[in-house]
Order: sequence, then structure tokens, then C-alpha cells
Amino acid sequence: MGAQLMKRQGGTGTRRRRARSGGRMSEINVTPFVDVMLVLLIIFMVAAPMLTVGVPIELPRTAAGALPAEQQEPLSVTLTADGRVLIQESEVAPDDLVPRLRAVAAERDDDRLFLRADGNIPYERVMQVMGALNSGGFRSIGLVTDTGGPARGAGTER
Repeated sequence: MGAQLMKRQGGTGTRRRRARSGGRMSEINVTPFVDVMLVLLIIFMVAAPMLTVGVPIELPRTAAGALPAEQQEPLSVTLTADGRVLIQESEVAPDDLVPRLRAVAAERDDDRLFLRADGNIPYERVMQVMGALNSGGFRSIGLVTDTGGPARGAGTER
């Protein structure tokens, strides 16, 4: 009984006395750190979808499926309804298209490129830009379309 009594008296009494007398605490309070990290996580979750902004064009509709995802971010060239040519999101003059593409092709490992053209652009203009893309060093050109268009030759007509 005497041993138990001594254990209870000596255990917590010294720790409380040190904390009151200005001794250093060896515990780190991580609650404010966790609070800040959760707030930052929510901010990034809300802001991330807003960072992917594209050029508004009306893509033609087809029944083709999507291409598999790649390691490197795909390069895209866009033809707008008013005839402008954009590499990613920066506008390029038609005369500067081939030199800019050659400079980009020299820096990239992949020669794959996605061509997005408004459905109202004449076919001749799309082929002219595809020729420029080929001259610029890109041999694998994927045409971007929207899904939900007619499936021709599949046995059913819509």
C-alpha cells in the first residue's frame, strides 16, 4: 500500500510544477499546421478546375472514341471560326506558324499534335494548316472532335 501511494504522489506532481514555473514544453502543437494545410487544400481544389481554360470553338461531332492519355502534355493547334491560328493559347501569324512549330518540335520528344478546328472552317483551310504542321516537324496529327455525332458505315444510320 505504501508503494502505491508514493507512485501516485510522485507521478504527476513534478510535471505540473515544471509547466507552471516556466519550463519548456517538449510537445509540438500541430493543430494550427493541419488547419492551414486543410484550408490550402480546399483552395487548390476549387482553383484547379479554373486553370484549364481553352479557346471557345465549335468542334465537329463524330462517333470516334478518345485517344489514350500520354506522358507529355499534348501540343494543340487551334483554328478558330474567324480564321485565327493558335498554338496552345497564344495566337500565331500564318507566316510565323512553320518556324514556331519547328522551334517547338526541336524541344519536344514527341511529334504528336492535336489539331482543333471549328466545324465551320472550309476544308481547304484545315488542309493548309495540316500541311504547315507537317512542314513544322509534326508527323502524327490527331484531329479533335466532339462525341455524339453520326456513326457512318457501322450498320446503323442516325
